[in-house]
Amino acid sequence: MTVSPSSASPSASLSIRLSWALFDWATQPFFTLVTTFVFAPYFATRVAATPALGQELWGYATAAAGLVIALLAPLLGSVADATGHRKPWILAFSVPLVVGCCLLWGAVPGGPHSVALALGGFALATLAVEFATVFNNAMMGDLVPRGQVGRLSGLGWAIGYAGGLVSLVLALGFLVASPETGRTLLGLTPLFGLDPQTGAGDRVSGPLSALWYAVFVLPLFLVVPDAPKRARLSHALRAGAASLRDAVRGLKDAGPLTTFLLANMAYKDGLVALFAFGGIYAAGQLGWETVEIGIFGILLTVTGTAGALAGGVLDDRIGPRRVLLGALALLFVCGLGLISLDRTTVLFVVPVVPGGEGLFSGVADQVFLGLGAVIGAAAGPLQAASRSLLVALAPADRLTQSFGLMALSGKVTSFLSPLAVGLLTAATGSQRAGMSVILLFFVLGALLLRRLDAR
Repeated sequence: MTVSPSSASPSASLSIRLSWALFDWATQPFFTLVTTFVFAPYFATRVAATPALGQELWGYATAAAGLVIALLAPLLGSVADATGHRKPWILAFSVPLVVGCCLLWGAVPGGPHSVALALGGFALATLAVEFATVFNNAMMGDLVPRGQVGRLSGLGWAIGYAGGLVSLVLALGFLVASPETGRTLLGLTPLFGLDPQTGAGDRVSGPLSALWYAVFVLPLFLVVPDAPKRARLSHALRAGAASLRDAVRGLKDAGPLTTFLLANMAYKDGLVALFAFGGIYAAGQLGWETVEIGIFGILLTVTGTAGALAGGVLDDRIGPRRVLLGALALLFVCGLGLISLDRTTVLFVVPVVPGGEGLFSGVADQVFLGLGAVIGAAAGPLQAASRSLLVALAPADRLTQSFGLMALSGKVTSFLSPLAVGLLTAATGSQRAGMSVILLFFVLGALLLRRLDAR
């Protein structure tokens, strides 16, 4: 496969790469604040009737969004390959991303439409950010030569994690307060008169993510060059649909690319569910509130940033396949450790003394923190190496389509893992039992990756 590096000067090339990577910075607060550490646990514990019901409903919403993404992302990627342009698509999906995030402000505890606003806004924003990400990913091959794709992908994930960290610190330090004390993590009264009794600090994570995205996505549009236009949209729709049909039919003969897409399908399912329900699980099983979950999120973003940078270097040295296998091994072990915990037990059967008044004073709390730190360090390389391995395997003239197929493989069954968590939680009434299904997806992904030639 041949990819063309940027034709700009070295200094301009650096500014272009950083501007491209800022897309990850722009989108990460949505994943950090909304889907994982602030809004999702808030929804489960204060908007839904019970944490178990909240985990169930959040699973259904994630599953619904994943199904739509699975159906449309590959077609959109094929259309973009036919038209050439990618930035107009990113702009088009930026609007529903901002709208969906803003809808979350209306999810007041006890409100008549709060559940619908929370789940609807979350699903809409999830659709938009995933579609926009397909086109942003596909720009990598135009920016750097093949030997540098791993570093560029790792840079994007590292900058994204840093954005998540900064936004989380801002939210916890100045906006989100404990309903009991009325104070933020820094001991301050929340800015803008945000009332902790109505969950205002938690709810504002949606509008904050929208504003953050709108500001920091601008360098992508202003600095990064787009591919030249090749066809009108009407022609591209027909050509894209035909190309996608041929690509799907050709997967049976694509060998390594098909195997990778199947592996990506499996382990991305597990990763989506792990992050979607991690904060909810900690809130229900360990009794963590927003402050504890937020500190946990800060730790994960710090280790995730370091992991993404280290993984990018390892990617170019030992190959993305080996990086992926190592990351999956860590995720399986740590995921098993997480579901072995509750307030009074570790490793399923070992009794421990519950925590007292201080933060993370219990043994189970401290073990959960340690395992989470390793999960953060493994998740960055997993996602960054997935992008670089696809660039290595995909045909150069169908890169966006291949990223669309990657989104398909990452989403076509991603509605199944949250759905399985939701259904198993509903059937057993146990968050632990619901979360256990995630581990199977990591095992299946690793087994498929082992069938690929070393890269």
